[in-house]
Amino acid sequence: MRTIMNDAAFLQKGFQISTDKSLLDFEKIYNYLDGESYWAKGIPADRLRKAIKNSLCFGIYHQNKQAGFARVVTDEATFAYICDVFILDEYRSLGLSKWLIQTIVGYPEFKGIRRWSLATSDAQGLYSQFGFTQITRPENWMEIFAPYQSQKKEED
Repeated sequence: MRTIMNDAAFLQKGFQISTDKSLLDFEKIYNYLDGESYWAKGIPADRLRKAIKNSLCFGIYHQNKQAGFARVVTDEATFAYICDVFILDEYRSLGLSKWLIQTIVGYPEFKGIRRWSLATSDAQGLYSQFGFTQITRPENWMEIFAPYQSQKKEED
């Protein structure tokens, strides 16, 4: 089932989504990812700056203030990995996460993407509304995983 969020309704309430990196509030993004997320705790600020620089970023803003964020790592032709998705606490329960994911998967430069990927431990319900499913052949996937906090201990 595909969720359709009404762009105009959010725009009328003072929200916007933009891929303009100059609008990003790096400190808010960093503070959330490093301090509140379960997936990026301990990320060094310089590593996040590099990740943002080398990704297509989607910011949600309310009256020009950061309300949410997502990064997409992609070649814009065959593969897109959605990561670092969040909505700040004061903006939750408004449908913004659905609007953000709808905007990302509908982004014109992503038309024809063959494989979308993401990882989540708690938002399967959100992503399934947009066609995401469990990996059907996990035996074909491999990874190297090095949590940021483990990396910090090695550096000390």
